Amino acid sequence: MGEKEKGVKPPASKGCGAFLAHKIGWAPLVRLSMAYSPPHPVSFLLGSLIVSLLVGSAYYWIIVASFLKPDPGFVGCRPDSEGSWSIGIYYGKSPLSLSPIELQQNRINANSSAWPVANPVLTCKTLSVVGYPSNFVADPFLYVQDNNLYMFFETKSTLTMKGDIGVARSTDQGATWQFLGIALTENWHLSYPFVFNYQNQIYMMPEGNKKGELRLYRATKFPLEWKLEKVLIKKPLIDASMVQYDGFYWLFASDFTRPGTEKNAELEIWYSRSPLGPWLQHKQNPIYKADKSLGARNAGRLFIYGGSLYRPGQDCGSTYGKRVRLYTVEKLTKDEYKEVPVELGFEMPRKGRNAWNGNRYHHFDAQQLQSGDWIAVMDGDRVPSGDATWRFLIGCFCFSFAVSMTAFLGFIGGILKSVSPSSYCLVLFRRNESGTFRSYPRFNLKWRKFFNGAYKSRYCLREKMNPNSWLGMLVFCIFSLAGLAFVCMGVQFLYGGNGAEQAYSYKGQYSKFTMVTMTYEARLWNLKLYVKHYSQCESVQEIVVVWNKGTPPDPSDFDSAVPVRIRVEKVNSLNNRFKPDPLIKTRAVFELDDDIMMTCNDVEKGFRVWRENPKKIVGFYPRLIDGDPLLYRNERYARGKNRYNLILTGAAFMDSQFAFNKYWSEEAREGREFVHKNFNCEDLLMNFLYANSSHSNLDYGRTVEYVHPAWAIDTSKLSSAAISRNTQKHYDIRTKCLAKFKEIYGPLPIEKLEFGMRQDKWDK
Repeated sequence: MGEKEKGVKPPASKGCGAFLAHKIGWAPLVRLSMAYSPPHPVSFLLGSLIVSLLVGSAYYWIIVASFLKPDPGFVGCRPDSEGSWSIGIYYGKSPLSLSPIELQQNRINANSSAWPVANPVLTCKTLSVVGYPSNFVADPFLYVQDNNLYMFFETKSTLTMKGDIGVARSTDQGATWQFLGIALTENWHLSYPFVFNYQNQIYMMPEGNKKGELRLYRATKFPLEWKLEKVLIKKPLIDASMVQYDGFYWLFASDFTRPGTEKNAELEIWYSRSPLGPWLQHKQNPIYKADKSLGARNAGRLFIYGGSLYRPGQDCGSTYGKRVRLYTVEKLTKDEYKEVPVELGFEMPRKGRNAWNGNRYHHFDAQQLQSGDWIAVMDGDRVPSGDATWRFLIGCFCFSFAVSMTAFLGFIGGILKSVSPSSYCLVLFRRNESGTFRSYPRFNLKWRKFFNGAYKSRYCLREKMNPNSWLGMLVFCIFSLAGLAFVCMGVQFLYGGNGAEQAYSYKGQYSKFTMVTMTYEARLWNLKLYVKHYSQCESVQEIVVVWNKGTPPDPSDFDSAVPVRIRVEKVNSLNNRFKPDPLIKTRAVFELDDDIMMTCNDVEKGFRVWRENPKKIVGFYPRLIDGDPLLYRNERYARGKNRYNLILTGAAFMDSQFAFNKYWSEEAREGREFVHKNFNCEDLLMNFLYANSSHSNLDYGRTVEYVHPAWAIDTSKLSSAAISRNTQKHYDIRTKCLAKFKEIYGPLPIEKLEFGMRQDKWDK
């Protein structure tokens, strides 16, 4: 009997595919596919995708967006696969023992908010803000002319994506630099601008290997106008450096056309009686051609110190330009060459991506000044070569994986939610059913076993993975959390920049501050976590621990990227927090309780705002003090009134010299005694002293400014050692302090600041 007679109608309503399958006799398969056709997978999938997008958007605005610079229309400093190179400056009595500018105490006026000036002194932003959009600056060479320093360097144009030669000038021995313009540009990429003087003429020998030759330019109007003097060598040489030594001019360079592992591992030497040539090859060429980590490729100018010739070279072993190696040349003749490695005397930063040169530094140019001291410029990068490309690929992979997991979860969820009668399997393969399967018994038997097995597996899976069961809920949660985690990772890699919490410049300069915290032995575990975290912040120069009670730890006990100094106090008093400390070498101090954890990016924002207003207390915990009598209330009250007039100094920047001297002045003696007696309110006293000081009244009575942190964790809630654990008692004492300080020093500022007054909304 045919199918029509048995009551099975052609499934034309299910689509063309089902209709054709019916015509060729595959009705059992059609039934099986209909049995498995889930009613909900599409809606489940769409719902999962919407949730993923919402979570990704929330993660972007809460976490990623807080790390972005507030310059949406800024052109320049774009992510570049070559890196994000910047330039720093170093000083010393010897080129083998140099220290960065931030450790020099005489480089700028100590009253400046840029004291001390910190590296990097030249960045892509230096050029971009004056109309020359640049992705990075690198390969710096100094030219000393009287009391002026000129720095020539490679700048990669954001618009043309090729290298040009820029020039900047400093009239204060490198503390500040003025970008003068583009000194040299060609139709091909230029870099490594080796500048030197010969017979009272200034020459530049930049790298331009794309042209296939090594060219020499002469300054016609120094430093911005140059003309081609001659082609020195018709060969695509890179990073060519020249030195006069033992009666000859020696030219060290590398042939970048070398294949495979010889790239960045080759060194050639040429010699001549004149910088203008003709040049002859050294007998041992190539000197190196195998190991990229040996420093074969030049890393700057060769120099003579103590009668010895030194050559800096690039270690390109793990990534391009990983670090500078220094060699002393033991033998250099037309037939022989020998060099041995020596210490550069430069300590690699330990802050990773948070340091401007934390990942690599590949160029070094040292010059001796008329005073006999040495000055050097060095470039550095916080990311490895190709980082931008890898972050893009990883971000795309994370999104793709999250979408795949969401689709898989939707598919499984749809199958588990599909419903079909348990007796349906009885009519899938009836013995008297006609069709293609019956025509081929063995084929029919195999397919029957396969589909029956799949059918049983589905119900077995449905029973074990029932979304209403504990196991089903656990699996669903694991897959959902994994998918959402990959969405957040994708957002971070694609939109989170280079992953660094870097410093913010002010007027083109960077600076450093000292962190000060007060603690005692009962909170040592917390202090170690504190030091390890905050020492990674780029602008932190030193961490000072005011040890109030107990046996102090050894500074070597801490895992810190900056020096840690333990200042042991004889008396356990909160006044010790603001005690004058002549060993602090920065104008700015960041007073931060040891039980507060926040991001380095928020700390850097606060430091940036303080540098705009160094006569204020700039911090992260606002309060509104009002009423008659004055009452101490929490931040929620200030938010409700949309006003604040006090900043808690448990997380605040201030002028170390003014604030500490003011707090320990005779004027503040009565207030200090009240603080010591109640073991509370030292932060309130500091606010009253600022509010009634001529130092701070220059800005219409505004003595404080608030910066909103992306997040902050108060670990004191996890400890029984916190003095503010009993909140109400703590607030009652502080209310008494307000009355006492008002009686002694007068009221706080009448003007109350609103939240969200800054253009960048960092105080929202």
